[in-house]
Amino acid sequence: MDDFLAARSQMALSLGFHIIFSCIGMVMPFFMAVSHFYYLKTKEQVYKNITKAWSKGVAIFFATGAVSGTALSFELGLLWPEFMKHAGPIFGMPFSLEGTAFFIEAIALGFFLYGWDKFNPWFHWVTGLIVGISGIVSGILVVAANAWMNSPSGFDFVNGEYINIDPIQAMFNDAWFSQALHMSIAAFCATGFAVAGVHAFMILKGKNIEFHKKSFKIAAVFGCIAALVQPLSGDISAKDVAKRQPAKLAAMEAHFHTEKRAPFIIGGIPDEENKTVKYAIKIPGLLSFITYGDINAEVKGLDQIPEEHHPPVAITHYAFQIMVGLGVLMMMIAVLYFYSLWKKRDLLKSKWLLKLFAIATPVGFIAVEAGWTVTEVGRQPWIIYNVMKTADAVTPMPGIVYSFYIFTAIYISLSFVVGFMLYRQIKMVDKIYDIPNPTEKH
Repeated sequence: MDDFLAARSQMALSLGFHIIFSCIGMVMPFFMAVSHFYYLKTKEQVYKNITKAWSKGVAIFFATGAVSGTALSFELGLLWPEFMKHAGPIFGMPFSLEGTAFFIEAIALGFFLYGWDKFNPWFHWVTGLIVGISGIVSGILVVAANAWMNSPSGFDFVNGEYINIDPIQAMFNDAWFSQALHMSIAAFCATGFAVAGVHAFMILKGKNIEFHKKSFKIAAVFGCIAALVQPLSGDISAKDVAKRQPAKLAAMEAHFHTEKRAPFIIGGIPDEENKTVKYAIKIPGLLSFITYGDINAEVKGLDQIPEEHHPPVAITHYAFQIMVGLGVLMMMIAVLYFYSLWKKRDLLKSKWLLKLFAIATPVGFIAVEAGWTVTEVGRQPWIIYNVMKTADAVTPMPGIVYSFYIFTAIYISLSFVVGFMLYRQIKMVDKIYDIPNPTEKH
């Protein structure tokens, strides 16, 4: 492994872990706020127990997200100094604002964790809500910085110099809205299905049934609504990518040849040498319709893009297929769940529906990782699209491969620690959280 590949692998690894921690940290506070709201309205002890249990999970992911996010900040400067030298002054504003949102989140989380029976109950609830809002804002700001790499703006590039810098225009670039919307909904979808799946599994095991049933319903409703809304944001993203990054769209669909009435490809194995896709299902005209709203529209293929500017087609295509396939699966589960709530409430008690959610526990996060792969790999060979190539931004320092090995060990260790802590949280539900408190004064 050369240093360039090691640097890219280290960033991919770091982002792959951090995106899970950050998604859960962004979304879980809203689950917590809903259960807390139910407790304040109904005074049912089980909702207070759920809120306290979930708040400890939020604290765990907040801490791990802070650690992994800090590591990423250092990696940007250490691994990609040429990129940060020029890009830092341009897109630094969203990172600065993200730091402010992070501190607000930390303060609000401290108030919430230690404010039980010390604050006015509704003020205490608001502090928990602020944790979620500031977490979402942090996520949107970071995605805005990444969107700038896909759609650079807010500067003029003249003779190799970056001049006339406008940080506001850079932050609100053409891609920030579609990427932030798609990522935020994906975070709710992935976290909702993951949390619902864990509680469904515990219901199947017959442990603390009432606690897990109420927890399951809150998480499942969030996750299923997000799964049904996500295709709308996906459509916005697809149209945006078709306009700004035709090479990425072509790689996503393994669309080698420019043509009208372009087919939407399901599955298939791209053959980059012969510019074909084997064993694919092709739906004529659908790609043209999705991207331009016209079944006969011409969609630009990789044949109109210089070969040295082609993204890795196979990786981008497979990642896109995984993202879309798992998204459709979650949509189907969501439709089934809401149908059960509306018409067939007996289905909610059926073991097979709970098993379906339990099996789907990791599905949302696999889709998130696949979608992030499409975003990052599909932009290659550019680190700043059409301005700076990734190979030109990497550090000249040797020995990056050893840094990659060290970070791999750290992140694997961190994942085991987080997994163990969450396992203990779940195992201790009946000893710490799901306990009656008849002496509590309401």
